[in-house]
Amino acid sequence: MFTGLVEEIGIMRRIYRKGEAMILHIEASKIMDDVQLGDSIAVNGVCLTVIAYDQASFSVDVMPQTFRHTNLSQLKPGSRVNLERAMKANGRFGGHIVQGHADGIGTIIGRSEDANAVVFEIKPDEDAMFKFIIPQGSVTLDGISLTVVKADPADSVFSVSIIPHTLAETVLQEKNSGSTINIECDVLGKYVDHLLHYRSSGEQTKPGSRVTEQFLAENGFI
Repeated sequence: MFTGLVEEIGIMRRIYRKGEAMILHIEASKIMDDVQLGDSIAVNGVCLTVIAYDQASFSVDVMPQTFRHTNLSQLKPGSRVNLERAMKANGRFGGHIVQGHADGIGTIIGRSEDANAVVFEIKPDEDAMFKFIIPQGSVTLDGISLTVVKADPADSVFSVSIIPHTLAETVLQEKNSGSTINIECDVLGKYVDHLLHYRSSGEQTKPGSRVTEQFLAENGFI
C-alpha cells in the first residue's frame, strides 16, 4: 500500500521490451536506502516488484496487463518517473489509501494558472471511471495523491489544483495538454460500488435490487 506522496523522481535508463512485456531499469537515490528484492515500488503510480538492484538503480517487470492499461508503455530512456516505496506500518499517512493499481489512463486537456497553483483538467479514457471522481474526494494521478476540485459529468472531465511544491517535486511539471496520466480512483468508492451491486450469494444484482438509497437510510447505513 502507498500514500500518494512521491519520494523522488527517477530516471529511466534502459528498457527491455518484448511484445507487451517490459523490464524497466530506473536510476534513483533516496529510495535505494533500504531496497530489497521483492519490494514494491510505485512507478508513476503503478505498483511494481523489484527484481534486481544496485546502489543507484533498480529493475522491475511490467506484464502485458499493466502495459495495456497504464502509460508505462510510453516511457523511453531518459523519461522521468514518480517513485514511492510501500508505506511502513509505523509511517505517517500523509495522503490517502493508494494501491498502485491504476484504473486506466487519462488525457490532460487543459493546464492553467490560478494564483500560486496550477490547475489540470483531465479526461479519463474510459467514462466508467468517472463515477468514482467526486469533488473534494481523493484521486491518484501518476502516483500523486490529489484532491478533485471540480468534476463535470456531462463532459467526463475533472480538475485538480497543484501547489508549487508538488509541481516542482513530481513529473507533473513536465505535463501539458495532450499528455497522458495514470488514474487510480479512490479504492473506498470502488468497494462500496461493488458491494452495492453484488448479492451475498455471489450473483450480481439485477435491476430492481432492494439495496437502494432508501433501504440504506432505513437501516441506519446513511
